[in-house]
Amino acid sequence: MLSPQRFRDARHTKYHFIDHVLVRCPKCAGIAHVAPVAPAVEGEVLSVFTRRRLICRACGLSREAAGRGFRLFRGRGEAIDPYFGLPLWLQTEMRHGWLWAYNPEHLELIRKFVQAPLRERAPWDAQVKKMTLVARLPTWIKSAKNRDEVLRAIDRIRSSLT
Repeated sequence: MLSPQRFRDARHTKYHFIDHVLVRCPKCAGIAHVAPVAPAVEGEVLSVFTRRRLICRACGLSREAAGRGFRLFRGRGEAIDPYFGLPLWLQTEMRHGWLWAYNPEHLELIRKFVQAPLRERAPWDAQVKKMTLVARLPTWIKSAKNRDEVLRAIDRIRSSLT
């Protein structure tokens, strides 16, 4: 597969990826899904305060979050989901820190950014220029000298889905 030569920042933020989050099930340690209780109708953007449900297909666990709030992960160490506080499934520890993603689409965006030798930022007059997901990635992920290591870690994370 040819790697893309150019990455254009689509101005996505973390909020674009929290509608569907993969977490580690607290009961069986398998893959569980955190998703809105009521799916969005086409063209509708769900509020981050929409009620969420945790579902594990492996053991049958099902829980609902109250929908009163959420907390985006901003710290160091193992990343957690915003609604239940459970560890994310798509994460791995590297020598510089933790690499994590909420879902496969989030991971794919990071992969496309890391593998592209030419990375275009959002226009200088864009309101969300400094708040985009790729603009806020840690420096060690953005660094070209770590590109191969980060891409191998992304492949390891992706292989945990099968």
